[in-house]
Amino acid sequence: MTDLIKREQREGVLTLTLDRPDKLNALNNSLYTQLADLLLAADEDEQTGVIILTGGPTCFTSGNDLVDFLQHPPTHLDSPAFRLMKVVTRLQKPLIAAVCGAAIGIGTTLLLHCDQVLVTRNAKLRMPFVNLGLCPEFGASLLLPRRLGHARAARLLLLGDSLDGSEAVAWGLANEAFADGAQCLAAATKIAQRFLALPQEALRQSRQLMKQASLAELEATLREENLLFIQRLNTDEAKTALNALLNRSTEKHSPKGTQP
Repeated sequence: MTDLIKREQREGVLTLTLDRPDKLNALNNSLYTQLADLLLAADEDEQTGVIILTGGPTCFTSGNDLVDFLQHPPTHLDSPAFRLMKVVTRLQKPLIAAVCGAAIGIGTTLLLHCDQVLVTRNAKLRMPFVNLGLCPEFGASLLLPRRLGHARAARLLLLGDSLDGSEAVAWGLANEAFADGAQCLAAATKIAQRFLALPQEALRQSRQLMKQASLAELEATLREENLLFIQRLNTDEAKTALNALLNRSTEKHSPKGTQP
């Protein structure tokens, strides 16, 4: 399997960097599998205290790789993307997201499960599920209305509106916004070091207390969302919207005057 994630371990901090720059860090099944495996290993590694997830200084992720997504869609609850969701919701160690640039689809819903979210001011958070004939995923239908209220959640989940980094902080989806990627990544490292300086058992138990009350409800929501997501992929609405998006993307990257 080709490495799609850079791994850097330094003084108890594991930094995982999505590494498909030619695809704007689009997520395919191989990347989902690698990320889930790395997070599981980190949770069991005594040398790892905190995990930073990033896409590097310019792009977090453009969302699902459309070609891979259409050729190998999730068909069951153990599909790679859904497995990653289960791993993240059960993670025992603090997870920090450093979001520079675009964070589309699961790139935004993932942030709802992170302990700290740092963004660049030019970040673009967007969840265009309904626009693509699909439904929310990663527990967003439960977590987002609770965090933002129904009206604001509807702007993001139903209408597919986007937020920049400063707006994400104002709305409570991120902790702090920075001028550029270098500042964002440096700040994530500083927060990771603050986590490491704390009594580790107390930190993990306190984190567990914060999450356990809603864990059963979250996992039930994940199951319901994922089953509906699989069904939605087989509808004419979704097939039409996804293929139209793929065609637009292909035309955008094709030389002028040629056919994709």
